[in-house]
Amino acid sequence: MSFSLVGLLNFASPGDRRSRRLASGLNYGARPKQRLDVYGPRQASGPVPVVIYIYGGAWNEGDRRDFAFVARWLAGLGYLVVVPDYRVLPEVEYPVFLEDCAEAVRWTLQHAAGFGGDASRLALAGHSAGAYNAVMLALQPSYGVADAIDAVVGLSGPYNFYPFDVPISIRTFSGAADPLATQPVNLVSSAAPPMFLASADGDTVVGPQNTMALAHRLREHGVAVIERHFPGFTHPSTLLELGSLLSRRSSLAGEVAEFLAHTLRLAPPDSDAMIGARKEGAGR
Repeated sequence: MSFSLVGLLNFASPGDRRSRRLASGLNYGARPKQRLDVYGPRQASGPVPVVIYIYGGAWNEGDRRDFAFVARWLAGLGYLVVVPDYRVLPEVEYPVFLEDCAEAVRWTLQHAAGFGGDASRLALAGHSAGAYNAVMLALQPSYGVADAIDAVVGLSGPYNFYPFDVPISIRTFSGAADPLATQPVNLVSSAAPPMFLASADGDTVVGPQNTMALAHRLREHGVAVIERHFPGFTHPSTLLELGSLLSRRSSLAGEVAEFLAHTLRLAPPDSDAMIGARKEGAGR
């Protein structure tokens, strides 16, 4: 799916009525790509939980502005939402893109309160390579932000893909000093936060066995995990369910909304937004 197509979805996001963009292009680092946008609910009765959305793009492309539809949907549910850009190939390789995302998390922890957010209730969410980034930050303490992450939503993410056997993973990870340490399945411990993991049964880009393997390891360590597989979906489908006009109206959006509300203690709930999310899932 091209990012130009994704960008078209921003013109009529269902979350527009309940959300607003609070800031655009803020620097979280000194590099040109280290910028982020901030979204929030139009109405909030107090500090709201925070969700950082990390987009995918095979670690070699992507633009935060193309994913405003996801941010608006999340903000419409009652969250402060941060969407960072981060450096990708060919400018950088593993682990620099993870270090950039960790820096965006640190920026959020420092600045969320100024936008009405409560960073003590923080989730990461991502699709594809972005799901990998989100999960890695939550599982690997060396990035310095794992303790601050209360929940993770991973959609169609690669979590168990060693040995590297496709060109993009070879280019991205072949320089890693310890290839096994690049794999989220090898980093799971009982300290991991609750996770919602979804995959598409028809995904030929990132096979659902990735989600199965990570969910299995999380359960082995006693970590709360919701594992969902959607028949008839392809790789982009799990992303397009979140605030997109191309949504199939599956249960995915409502399940993500309920998972975040529970883990981040969204109270009082935005009843209108939650009802809308459940209606979107009524067809499955």
